[in-house]
Amino acid sequence: MRKSLHSIIALLIVVGVSIPFMDKAAAASKMPAFELEDVMTGESITSDRFKGKSLLVIFFATWCPPCVQEIPNLIKLQDQYGHTDFSVVALSVDQEKKVVQRMVEKKSINYPVMMADKAVTREFGGVYGIPTSFLVSNKGTVVKKYSGYVPHSVLVRDLKQIIN
Repeated sequence: MRKSLHSIIALLIVVGVSIPFMDKAAAASKMPAFELEDVMTGESITSDRFKGKSLLVIFFATWCPPCVQEIPNLIKLQDQYGHTDFSVVALSVDQEKKVVQRMVEKKSINYPVMMADKAVTREFGGVYGIPTSFLVSNKGTVVKKYSGYVPHSVLVRDLKQIIN
């Protein structure tokens, strides 16, 4: 039975179905420091800007259907909790900033969007697929890692456990 379950999961991944899960191995590690370019302003943003905030750091791409599907939920999350020292922080793995800028404008994204580099994807513990999200406490500790699309209700439940 266990072998067949693994075969089914492997098949779903091969055909491109995202299955969200929480990786406990990423829990209790410090969020890596970063300095990345804001896609809209060109301003350099460091991780220090988010010190003392709880974060949902999401690696995404404009060409990724589950990533685009998640955007309305992320906007809603930012609307609901942005006033409580929380922020969604999106890191694009796209190659062209202009493509990301167009999507930010078209979708009216209300949270910071930056261009990821290879170093930041590596330092977050390896981002092997997208979307990949990290829930970070206000003390800068990564408490959960999600792979794939994450339902809004799951994000709200987990966020409520860490915000003050």
